[in-house]
Order: sequence, then structure tokens, then C-alpha cells
Amino acid sequence: MFTNGRAGIRRDAWGVPQLWGDTVEELARLQGRAAALDRAWQIEVERWRAEGRLAARLGPAELGWDRFARRARLADTAARCFRRLSPATRRWVSAYVDGVNAGLAEGAAGAPEFAATGCVPGRWRPWSPLGVFLVQHILFGTFPNKLWRAHVEATLGPAATGLFAVEGPGGSGSNAWVVPGDPAAGRGPVLAGDPHRVLELPGIYQQVRLACPEFDVLGFAFPGVPGLPHFGHAGEVAWAVTNAMADYQDVYREHLRRAGGRVLVRDADGWLPARRHVERIRVRGAATEPVEVIETPRGPVIDHDRHTGEALSLRIPARVEADLGFDALLPLLRARTVDDVAEALRGWVEPVNSVLVADRHGGVRRLVAGLVPLRDDRCRWVPVPGWEARYRWSGRYAETKPVEVAGVAVCANDRRDDVADLGVDFAPPHRAARIRDLLAAGVPSDAVHVDTRLAAGPLRALLDRLDPAALAPEARALRRRLRAWDGRMAADSTDAGAWAAWRNALVRRLHDHPRLRPLRTPARYDALFAPWTDPLARLGHALDGLVGGADRLGVDVAAVAAAALAEVAAAGPAPAWGARHRLHPVHLGVAPDVDTAVAAMRDRVALGGDTDCVLATSSVPGVSDACWRGPVARYVWDLTDRSRSRWVVPFGASGRPGDPHFDDQLPRWAAGELIPVPDTDLTREGDPS
Repeated sequence: MFTNGRAGIRRDAWGVPQLWGDTVEELARLQGRAAALDRAWQIEVERWRAEGRLAARLGPAELGWDRFARRARLADTAARCFRRLSPATRRWVSAYVDGVNAGLAEGAAGAPEFAATGCVPGRWRPWSPLGVFLVQHILFGTFPNKLWRAHVEATLGPAATGLFAVEGPGGSGSNAWVVPGDPAAGRGPVLAGDPHRVLELPGIYQQVRLACPEFDVLGFAFPGVPGLPHFGHAGEVAWAVTNAMADYQDVYREHLRRAGGRVLVRDADGWLPARRHVERIRVRGAATEPVEVIETPRGPVIDHDRHTGEALSLRIPARVEADLGFDALLPLLRARTVDDVAEALRGWVEPVNSVLVADRHGGVRRLVAGLVPLRDDRCRWVPVPGWEARYRWSGRYAETKPVEVAGVAVCANDRRDDVADLGVDFAPPHRAARIRDLLAAGVPSDAVHVDTRLAAGPLRALLDRLDPAALAPEARALRRRLRAWDGRMAADSTDAGAWAAWRNALVRRLHDHPRLRPLRTPARYDALFAPWTDPLARLGHALDGLVGGADRLGVDVAAVAAAALAEVAAAGPAPAWGARHRLHPVHLGVAPDVDTAVAAMRDRVALGGDTDCVLATSSVPGVSDACWRGPVARYVWDLTDRSRSRWVVPFGASGRPGDPHFDDQLPRWAAGELIPVPDTDLTREGDPS
């Protein structure tokens, strides 16, 4: 490895930071400084969210999140987890925080959001990176789906919940695969993939290279978090994750009562005192808002059911164990083999990931990293009574072992043997099967990323079921056209546009159907959870399941589909899919410069792909065709020669509009192209910034 170097930050042609530190702690300080320079507004917003202090900067619109953050004890959980870290990890995380604090003022000076809002950056605490990581993943798990299923049970009956057992709005769409190497020929494996999440601006991942005398690793970092938790290439070994779709968060129904200033909670052993205090949330332009924070033996109370009056508490492994798994991050950077990675990730807690690992010697492993509690199966489906002993966590977690892989390995949030017993809401199998077919046909990994073909699934079968003789001529012609279509959601395809128009009409008509209308009963939960509990959106997400099973609820799906077909046919020609499927980056919208840049982005690119394509540029059928979730990175890790690896992100290295690297990767990303990874010799003298 390197034995000498000049500490500092260098950048490649795309502005990607390459960091050299003479010690691990010095490197961590540089990574923190680089995050602050490039993403000052982004990381400060995430810190404010972790602390429940966003409304103080941006006003009443952010009060809903702040209430949740305070009630869920995010900052307290982060601080507890930090205190439990090993001394070496605490020093490393603290060094990162020192770097953030050293760079924030300079980074904020170039970020227009600070000037537009009159905000100034603050000081990060040693535990702030853990809080940022919690913010990014607390709603990434399964508990909001349980709120939705409880609503379905209450309005349509328990038999209907299975129709919605599919990844919801917080799900993934992520892909990862390994093409095996040939050790005899000196060719190592190729590990490739593309995580799919909300398309935040700036992007949720930051390309970075971290080098010191102990290791030289490049990958995708979370701005505000040290190391490379999810995707990295260390030269000898590489790793990548997808969401395992495991169920590790539980919601409990709680009965509370007040007695002499105390709050009591019903338990299996009677009424017990709950921990309770009041916090005050400052709100810009409005009065301070008090929020009552209550914690039961199950966990913090995050909401209440507006129909039953019951409180709802949240139990997660990170709070139970006072551990997020950050002690795994330094060993991960030091890994040299697949076994090293597997050993490092034994200490991971949450979120629960499927991990693919490959090394230069041809070793390939698939493993599950994270803690999945063993408890009653009902806990996986809906909020359960906290006062019934049967729903207590056992104190044990599911045992998972690394699986040695021979041949091609694919993970796409699908139900596989290694994860099937860990969750409920898996993605349909099409993406995984399609990736295998493409690789078997010799399609290179960088082309697999951008495949736009839909499965011949339940919706296509529904068209086949319609009686053409019962359709008007225009609807009959549209049906014939859609059945002949090749299923590719290409940006320039008017057939894909017509398909999307019919799908939207079908979802809206199902939403209006008398048998499904009870779902539109007024919301039971906080507006923060609306993306998971909005009936129109959930019907759109679960359309395949509904098409195959809504007949059991008394819905004549074929009749609804025929009416939707007639509606679209009567509306005239649909535009091409790319004209409907517009890029919609998620951002706070506080600075005109950023709004202008986003508007320009939409005009610069035309997007293909769809939720169930390998290119999972997601929209919400029935709600909008705008793309707000998709591949937040793409990578091809070459284990023979790292310099041949490639990657790309949706926007760029910088979070500052006007910077040359704010969105310079967008055209490449939209076209399915990748850029080279930085792999220059950092031991040579240079001009670090």
C-alpha cells in the first residue's frame, strides 16, 4: 500500500474528490471537509432534520417532520449509538465531524440556500453523522406499510391486505449483480448495479476516493456520514447492497392514561409508568410548538390512530441495542477479501441489506447484513397490541450466513431463499429474471443498467382477457396496438405513452370503484405518512396484485379495464413516454437559483424506464408520470483492473448551482453512460485543494 503522500483533496475531471490522509483520522477529517465544501446545505438540512429543528429555519411547513423526529427520539438514539461505539470508531467519527466543522463556513458561502433563507451553518456534534444516517433510513424500512395494512384491514377486511404485499413508496427498485471471473485466465469478477431511491437534489450519494497508508477505496458515500457503508471498491475486493426487504421495525398499539401528572401505559403486567417530557419546537414566523415525547417499554410514541385514539409506538433495533452498526465501517474500508467484508458486516444493525461481495481471486458471497428480530408473525403485518405478551421481541435475531455463489448472482429486492423468511413486501421477480436473461445473452453490465422492457405480467394478461367485440372501434384499435407493443418504456415511444395513459386511467377508475371506495375513509394517521397511506398512490403501487385479485372483492376488473381503454382512446393520441415521464428532483425549493436549475434539467433530458423495468425510473400510476425516484447511482466494479471501473450519479459532485460539477453528469446518466473512476497515483506530489 501507500507509504507516503501529501495530505489533501484532489479532484478529477468531474470534480470528484480524491482524498489522501497520512492517518485514518486525518483521512476522516478530509472526508468531512469535502462533504462540507461540496454539500454544505444538504448536510446541514439533514442535521437539522435529525435534531428536529428544521422548522426553526424554514417555517411551519417543516413542523410535521420535526414533531416526528422529536417523538421518535432520533437525536437521542444517535447519541446513544455514538456512546456505544468502540474508542477507535469514536475517534474516527469525531475526526470526520471536525472536518465538517472546519469546512462548513466556506461551503455555506457558496451555497445560495443559506443566503436565500438567512440561515447560517451551526456546529456538528460527535454523534451528528449517526443522526444523519438515521434520518436517511428511518422511513426506508417497513413500518409505514403496516399503517397502510391496518387501514386496509379496517376498511376492506383482513383478506384484502395480501393484495398490497409489494414494496411501497419507500421501497427500492435497486439492482446488483455479479458476473463471475475466470481465475485461470487471470480475469476477476465484475460487480455492478444501481441503487434506486428518491432522486434528491443534491444526490443522496457522493462519489469519493478515500486513501491512506492502510487502504485505498473508492465508492459512494452518504454526505454527512464517514466511510462507504453501501458501495465500495478497495482494489482487491468490492461490495454493493440492495434493500433486503426485511421487516425489522414494529409498530405497537398503546393504551395510555394520565394520573397525577404521570403517563401510564398498559402492559401485559398491568399499568406501568411511561417516560414523558415536553420539548418546544421553534418555528420560523410562528409560535413555538410544544411536543409531548412519550416512550413506552416498546419504544417512542410516534403518532396516534385518529379512529381508535390509541397511541402508536415504534420499536427498531438501533434504539433497542443502542447500535447502528458503525463499528463495521472502518473494518469494511480495510477489507481485502470477501471473508473480510463478511466479517466486518457481522456487526451491522440497520437498515437490513442484501450484500453482494466479490474479490480479485474469484470469491463471490451473498449475505444479509443487519438485525431482524424474531417475534410473532403478526408483527410483520400491522400494528399489534403492546399490552399482549405474545408480541414482545424475543431478544433474539434471525441467523443469516454468507452464501458462496457460483455463476451469476442477482439481487433486485426480490423474494429469494436467503431473504424470504425475513420480510413481507418484496418486489416482483421480473427485474431479477430480466437481468439474468440479459447477462446470459452476453449483454455487458453497462447496457443492462438501462434496459426498459416491462414484464409480460398481469396487466398485459388483462388486455388479453378483454373481449374485442365488446369494445368500440377506437378502444379495440388501442387494445390491438398495446398488445402488439414490445413492452419497452423508451422515452421516444408513443406506444409506451399510450400504455401509461391506460394504466393511469385504470388506477383512477379502481380508486373510484364502490368496492374499493372505503379505502378513502379519512386518514387515520399523521400527514407525514401520507405517501404510504394515500389510497390512490397505494392502488398505483399495487396494481399487479389488484388486477390479479380484486375480483375476490367483487370488482369486475375486466370491465374497469375496458372503460379505461375507452377513456384513453377517446382522448386522442398520447404523447411519447418521455414527454410524460419528466424528471422531478426532490428539493426544498428555497432558492430561486436551484429552482431555475431544476427547470432547465427537465428540458435537457428525456427519460425512459419505469417502475418495473431494470431501469426503474419510478412514477406513481394514477397520480403522476413524473419521475421522482430512480437510479441514484450506477457502477461497474471491475475486479481485474480497478481503473477500468465506471460509475455515474444523476447530477454531479457539487451541490452548488452554477458550479461546473453541479449537474455535469446528468446527460450521461440520462443516456445510460458511465464515467471513469479516479485511479491516479495519490502518492505523487500534487496540488491538493
